[in-house]
Amino acid sequence: MARPIRVEFEGAVYHVYARGNQRRSIFLNDSDRKLFLDTLREMTRQYGIIIHAYCLMPNHYHLIVETPRANLVQGLGWLQVTYTVRFNRKHQRSGHLFQGRYSAQVVESDEYAQELIRYIHTNPVRPHNRNKEIAGERKKELDDYQWSSHRAYAGLIEPPEWLSLRWMEYWGKKPITAHNNYINFIDSAFGGRLESPLKHIRGGLVLGNDQFMDRIKAMISAKRGKEEKRWMAEAGMEKIRNLINQLLERETDHRIKMWIRVRLGGERLTDVGESMGYRDGSGVLQAIKRLEKASQRDNELFMKLTSLRNQVNLSSVKS
Repeated sequence: MARPIRVEFEGAVYHVYARGNQRRSIFLNDSDRKLFLDTLREMTRQYGIIIHAYCLMPNHYHLIVETPRANLVQGLGWLQVTYTVRFNRKHQRSGHLFQGRYSAQVVESDEYAQELIRYIHTNPVRPHNRNKEIAGERKKELDDYQWSSHRAYAGLIEPPEWLSLRWMEYWGKKPITAHNNYINFIDSAFGGRLESPLKHIRGGLVLGNDQFMDRIKAMISAKRGKEEKRWMAEAGMEKIRNLINQLLERETDHRIKMWIRVRLGGERLTDVGESMGYRDGSGVLQAIKRLEKASQRDNELFMKLTSLRNQVNLSSVKS
């Protein structure tokens, strides 16, 4: 199995997620949940890792952590190994508890803190079908749920000493204002479908804007390992795919759309033909050739195709 890419730097923020092996429960009862939180507390003291939010579910957990010492791998590795040993000893079992390595995405907090916290905190009441709305009557259920940091953010309980509420400042400078704004923000998710901010993760690793992505890419590129090189190549392709999708959204001429998909995007003729109503790929190829021949006589069309190609080529170089 390829090792996961880990980006570590001082002050980095991560969304960390891990599920049970074969999707089995990692908490069999409330005593296990307390054991995990006690182990989490020990990790914060031993490694100086800051916990901004958490949510424990039957077969997985979510954490938002910050690493002032750039030691995510060391701290989270200790957490999972230690909890597994304690869980196995308690339940007289052996073997793996978690499904492989934990997942960790580096997060641009100013951009995604609020949405990410809301998504994690509403985990216990969101329907399994993510296309369904969160029922309004489940608000009390969320407020009663003991195994997340939601109640501390809502001002319903005193937070444990190891939980940082510094991110409450995203909802207001004064505590009472921040709590009220946070509650309103959470309440706005009920009666509607909540989109996951995790769908915006780039390259399976980064949740942030273009500048943040470029910063992370520079760190990964400097490592020059096999997996780092593979990730850089995939991240570059993702950027090009996103650009091509933007070009297609703006384009109204279906001939040019086919040209973009085949000549710039490298899509198969049969796939393009099927999606655009052609019997097979040969019809698409003939249409593209006619377009390119027409561009030799039409200077405006020639300049447009040249501009589109240059945009994609420039994006490839910058990647």
